[in-house]
Amino acid sequence: MRLELPDLAAMQRLGEAIAGNLRAGDVVALSGGLGAGKTTLARAIIAALGHKGEVPSPSFAIVELYDPPLLRLPVVHADFYRLERAEEAEGIGLDDYRNGRALIAEWPENAGGFSDEPGCLSIGLEIVPDSSGSGRIAIVEAGLDWLERMPCL
Repeated sequence: MRLELPDLAAMQRLGEAIAGNLRAGDVVALSGGLGAGKTTLARAIIAALGHKGEVPSPSFAIVELYDPPLLRLPVVHADFYRLERAEEAEGIGLDDYRNGRALIAEWPENAGGFSDEPGCLSIGLEIVPDSSGSGRIAIVEAGLDWLERMPCL
């Protein structure tokens, strides 16, 4: 599925649609170049799940955790940009962090990818050159567990 995201409001709506269907055990895998909007979409999802306030980018920490009652379900937000090998994800304890949580993964390919998991919603973000500089396209691919939830996107 290809979605046009002409502005920040569209990105927020996509985040809300994903959050409304997100379950523990799911993965939202966000790919795209630097500045494509991965962290912006992750923040929109986390905010739509109920978080108030700042959502720091996990670029340096690699992993940020969010728990109820601040959110309606536990979430791990990870940024794998700095990983050089997929095995490093095991070294930081990713499986332990994921236990009972939804995972929002930026740069998922650096952690070995998650697209083979039935609960993975893969979203590739691309910048679309326009006069405002805010246009994006999202290429969405759903794992089997997401197929029934896709109409809400």
